[in-house]
Amino acid sequence: MITVACLKWVDQRPEPDTVLATDAPDGRFAGVSAADRAALEWALRTREASPDGGTVVAVTVGPAGADAVLRDALAAGADRAIRIDLPFGAPSRAVAVAIAAATRALLEPTSTVWCGDHSFDRGTGSVPAYLAGELDVVQALGLVAVEHTATGIQALRRLDGGRRERLSIDGPAVLSVEGSTALLRRAPLRGVRSRSAIEVLPGLIADAGSVVPAHPAESRPYRPRPRVYAPPAGQTALERVRSLTAAGATVAHGETVTLDPDAAADRIIAALTEWGYLP
Repeated sequence: MITVACLKWVDQRPEPDTVLATDAPDGRFAGVSAADRAALEWALRTREASPDGGTVVAVTVGPAGADAVLRDALAAGADRAIRIDLPFGAPSRAVAVAIAAATRALLEPTSTVWCGDHSFDRGTGSVPAYLAGELDVVQALGLVAVEHTATGIQALRRLDGGRRERLSIDGPAVLSVEGSTALLRRAPLRGVRSRSAIEVLPGLIADAGSVVPAHPAESRPYRPRPRVYAPPAGQTALERVRSLTAAGATVAHGETVTLDPDAAADRIIAALTEWGYLP
């Protein structure tokens, strides 16, 4: 069985506002995020937990400078390294399509694909979801705890509002983990001195057969539009402060509504529009 670890080559320094998402990082300060290092560690642990062993394949997408993260992955214990030649900053969907094509080309069953939950360079965290869709396998995203058991993988997933969800994963899946889940092992001297070959694949869009443009559109995390509020009511400053802070008002944390499907869909759209998520 093959276990895949997806790594993204990024600048590890704080990103100034003047740097675009399409600018390749300075090789002196580039590397992978803590989440991607955790993904590689879990891929190595998956191989160790498998009765048949298996092969760990480290995959990255980017120009020739990204070979550095693959050399580190080979030193840590990965069996193979593949770089998909695409310009830095390619759209998330294009990255996922390229990784999925490379995974299918391995010609062996893939047990799991491990990814970091998001990259250091303001990543949207959408690649694992796109990748699961391209491979047509289940996805378990935003994992904060992982454990290998005799029946498969047991994981704890972060949900909104401080909640958690327990998952039992058995079979091919795409899993994204937070950096706190595992610390990547230190590479032995023999691994550091090894000069294993890095396989380079052309960056083609599998479903369209065309190369990703050299200057893809810049991607930023989605932020809802700002809300427009009426000015505070009141004749005095104290009244206006009370109006702004809703002091003394009863705070409603939720609303229970029972509607038929059509009316429920209209209610959701109206609420999203009111909150600024929809135009």
